[in-house]
Amino acid sequence: MAAVRVEEVLAAAEEQEAEKRRSVTVEKELDLEFDLGNLLALDRNPPAAAGLRGAAPGREALLRALARDNTQLLVAQLWELPAERAGGAGGPLVARLPEPAFRLPREKPPPRPRPPTRWEQFARLKGIRRRKRTSLVWDEEAKEWRRRWGYRRAGGDPARAWLAEVPEGADPEEDQFARLRREKRERVARNELNRLRNLARAHRAGTTIPAAPLHPTGHQSREELGHVARVARVSTASLGRFQPRLPKEPAETPSRNAGKKRRFEPLLGNLAAERSRHLELLRDMGSKKPVLDITRAVNKQLRQEEAEAAAAKGKKQSQRGKRSRRQQRTGRNSK
Repeated sequence: MAAVRVEEVLAAAEEQEAEKRRSVTVEKELDLEFDLGNLLALDRNPPAAAGLRGAAPGREALLRALARDNTQLLVAQLWELPAERAGGAGGPLVARLPEPAFRLPREKPPPRPRPPTRWEQFARLKGIRRRKRTSLVWDEEAKEWRRRWGYRRAGGDPARAWLAEVPEGADPEEDQFARLRREKRERVARNELNRLRNLARAHRAGTTIPAAPLHPTGHQSREELGHVARVARVSTASLGRFQPRLPKEPAETPSRNAGKKRRFEPLLGNLAAERSRHLELLRDMGSKKPVLDITRAVNKQLRQEEAEAAAAKGKKQSQRGKRSRRQQRTGRNSK
């Protein structure tokens, strides 16, 4: 009884040892192709046809076993790569992957090359090459690299140089350092003046008063004439502050945005007047006869007739003048 138990224990131990050995050792008829850079393993061994044609559980088990064996071979190849500790001695063990051997397909097509511009075509035709100038240059005096332009540029400020060259035709007794400082002050003052002029011009352009839509009519009311006078007053540069006043003109300065002030009827007032006003509005809205200004329409018609008569008269005179000149030219030719 005891012997049987010992044999069973030994058989179980041998089976466990074989199972462990089988878990790390995989035998294939054809060796797999590995691309460790992409963590890729290619298995060209044909799978068992009987297992694939069988039932679903058997086919699933076959595929799982095949995937497990190929993964085991890939992991074994990774363990053969040179490894190192990341982050010191206590860090995780990492392996350096080689360069990928297979080019994986792109998700999107590669971008198309940008077509050359007209300047690029002209430069290629003429052989012009673009040369980019660096912003730093070597300063021989300071023995260091400095900016090409601006503050602390290479060469320094001529007004602060220890040596100043006397130009030709200049007074040899003149202080050249003072001249350089004076020219610099004048240049700075000129730039500041130009800046202030630009600001003033921009301010004037942004605060110009738009012209009022005034149209000539045959008869202008008192309100229209007052509006014209206010617009003419504020059309000056001082907005009418120093403009002489007209006779009987009010002493207060008209506001810049002066206009007709709206008047609202009181909330509590004469109910009869409000009722009559609403009835008149409803009567005008319901009436089919258009509201016509007889005087204005007659004046417009008269002006139109006068303009047509003047145009016809001018046309007749021009034709008569052409006829007379033609007759004179014919008489001269006959003589």
